[in-house]
Amino acid sequence: MLLWRNDPARAAAARSGGRPAAAVIGAAVLAPALALAFLWAGGAGSGGAGAAGIAGGATVLTALLGLAARLLRPRGTAHPGAPGSGSDAGRGPRSGSGADGLLRTPGGRIPPLRRVDRPEQAGVHPAGPGRSGDPAPAYVRRDAEPRLREALGRSGFVLLLGESTAGTSRLAYEVARSLYPRHAFVRPLTRAALPAALRAAARRRRSVLWLDDLDDFLGAGGLTAALLAGVAAAPGRRIVLATLRTQEFRRFHAHEKGRLTGSDRDAWRIQREVLERAEVVRLALQWSAAERHRAAAAQPYDPRIGEALLAGEGFGVAEVLAAGPERLAAWREARAPGAHPRGAAVVRAAVDCRRAGLRGPVGEDLLRTLHRPYLPAQGADPLPEPFSDALDWAVHAAPAADPPSAAGHRGGAGSSSPAGHRGGAGSSSSAGHSAGAAHPGGAAAPAAARSPAARPAPAPAPSPGGLLAGDRARGYTAFGYLLTAPGAEPVPDHLWRTLLTRVTAEQAYDLGLLAHQEGHPRRAAEALTRAALGRVPGADFLLALALGDAGRPYRAAADLAGILRRREDRLGPRHPDTLAARHQLAFFTGEAGNPHAAAARFAALAADAASVLGPDHPDTLAARHALAHSTGEAGAPAEAARQLARLLTDRLRAQHPDDPRVLATRRGLLWYRADDPARAAAPWAELLADTLRCLGPDDPHTLAVRGSRAALAARAGRTDEAAAAWESVTADRARVMGPAHPHTIHARLEWARALAGSGRPGPARALLTRTLGDAGTLLEPGHRHLRRARELLAELPPA
Repeated sequence: MLLWRNDPARAAAARSGGRPAAAVIGAAVLAPALALAFLWAGGAGSGGAGAAGIAGGATVLTALLGLAARLLRPRGTAHPGAPGSGSDAGRGPRSGSGADGLLRTPGGRIPPLRRVDRPEQAGVHPAGPGRSGDPAPAYVRRDAEPRLREALGRSGFVLLLGESTAGTSRLAYEVARSLYPRHAFVRPLTRAALPAALRAAARRRRSVLWLDDLDDFLGAGGLTAALLAGVAAAPGRRIVLATLRTQEFRRFHAHEKGRLTGSDRDAWRIQREVLERAEVVRLALQWSAAERHRAAAAQPYDPRIGEALLAGEGFGVAEVLAAGPERLAAWREARAPGAHPRGAAVVRAAVDCRRAGLRGPVGEDLLRTLHRPYLPAQGADPLPEPFSDALDWAVHAAPAADPPSAAGHRGGAGSSSPAGHRGGAGSSSSAGHSAGAAHPGGAAAPAAARSPAARPAPAPAPSPGGLLAGDRARGYTAFGYLLTAPGAEPVPDHLWRTLLTRVTAEQAYDLGLLAHQEGHPRRAAEALTRAALGRVPGADFLLALALGDAGRPYRAAADLAGILRRREDRLGPRHPDTLAARHQLAFFTGEAGNPHAAAARFAALAADAASVLGPDHPDTLAARHALAHSTGEAGAPAEAARQLARLLTDRLRAQHPDDPRVLATRRGLLWYRADDPARAAAPWAELLADTLRCLGPDDPHTLAVRGSRAALAARAGRTDEAAAAWESVTADRARVMGPAHPHTIHARLEWARALAGSGRPGPARALLTRTLGDAGTLLEPGHRHLRRARELLAELPPA
């Protein structure tokens, strides 16, 4: 068994400063000596030496253990109990082991998987000590295990998906260890260590590159498809095995598919290309009857499994073993006056940092600043506990007293159990049994929170009830189960603005990327401006998209024209990155009010994309979709409908009918096809039902379908119905995208037009006046929404 420098619980006695060889030799010599001492002084075979013999053995054993402790103590480490000996608790390894941020043995070597004999060394969160003292409960085989084994036999890159505390990390660890015991286990402990991990994995004939919480390794300076290709090239020999929370997968992958004509089609292209190379295996949060049966067979060996089974089928067994429900309840109950209101605010600040896009831990000084505005918002008492007590409670909080129950589970009103929670962003959990990983991943903590002398090391895992993991040296990370708690409010502006002043340029890129994807282009533009000033690669391109989506299409088109020239000079006119810039320049040319020029650009792009990428490539099909849209907006709806009909046929040949890209094509075809309103009602109702089922009520595409139906009602003369429908769409767009988003402003204009058409010029004038006043401060001069608002006002009868 190895002694681990990066496992504080097992390596504290094994580190020997610059003397790893002495430590190993000392352990080898002392092990038989200790056994002999026990035998000589009254152990087994002493012939009944009695109490005196046992006491003598204990004396010799104590002396030898003291010698062992002195031999194995790292150089320069104080004796336990010596002055200052507690100051380094939990700070990880010294002596340069893991200086490249990779998990290594005491001798500085990357271990083979057979020597990674504790799940915690792979980032699996401990569920608390069991009967035998082992912090990891017994592994229970999951239904997804055969699928994972088959995928690893076919692919060099396998991605295991599941919600927080579903057990993805544990499942991946157990399967990899059984399949590849002799492979090198290459685990980067931070995103900064990713280049070293890629080099180490590629140099070895047999390796497993372990990317637990894959989203921590994406973004600025992160994993790309090109980097991945250098490792995941030989299934069974060099493997990339990753885990990812379902919510993050949707954010990077599925949602991107649904917005084909929006500017964010290319914003996440690099991350999407990584995910598209993976063979995906999904793990359910709730356990099947067969899994629960296997767990019941294991409970005599570990009572924690039996207790988890008693929680009922409303919770996953791993979810309960991770204490996810109890932790969420403890956080909620702490907000009450007289409990731990400041502690609850500290946890909320850490949670919102992650929800805002900050990867990695948050420093203590930053938490001290960020938590304060949350106190009055949560109605805390005027004299909350001191900050040091609040932080200590957050790290060591005991679970709520009431055990979880299936009643009210998953968000029942008023329930103190974590009902409705389901998953989230923090570490994915111990597959067969427990909860998520606790490695920091991602970018480094803000400078105020970092110790210059700190070595890369995994953050300490939270206690079974802790809400934050970490320490002063490395900062603190919120337990992943808390990130998607039901009823969570949006990340507040005060946290966003303070955070933006304290992060690095690379971290600002991550904040901007997430804000753009979530439909907050103004926040995205603020963050990406800082990233671009810091010369983060790709930030200028994404900044142009965010500015255009925020209502500045002329500025976006001008910036993209410059980016396109630079890419053509550096990469050539038909490079995929150049094609991406051409797509976005064409898009914002149309948004700036020139659909004819946009259609010409898209026609040339579609031809080149088909030649370079192939006729069925997603980017080629996206260019054809945008060409049809621009053609229709340029005054040729019949031609647009013909193009979309051909595109729909091609999409259905390669894509599932429920694919968001197919749904988007169906919407465009219905819009430009000159059907009688009565005949069109049924297809539109069917499309809305499909989008609700596939994408949910708040997806931008679903809201667009509702807006199209409202516009068709106005065309058919049902103006009262149209006005009510547009009022509803406006409210939902303001809630989902924000009141300043151009899509929300467009909905307000259409609502006003429907009011005027239904004979209510007074309310229409008032709405248009308010909208024009608001939009005038948000949109570029000359924006088409501003022109339309003035035209509608001029069409109204005099007041």
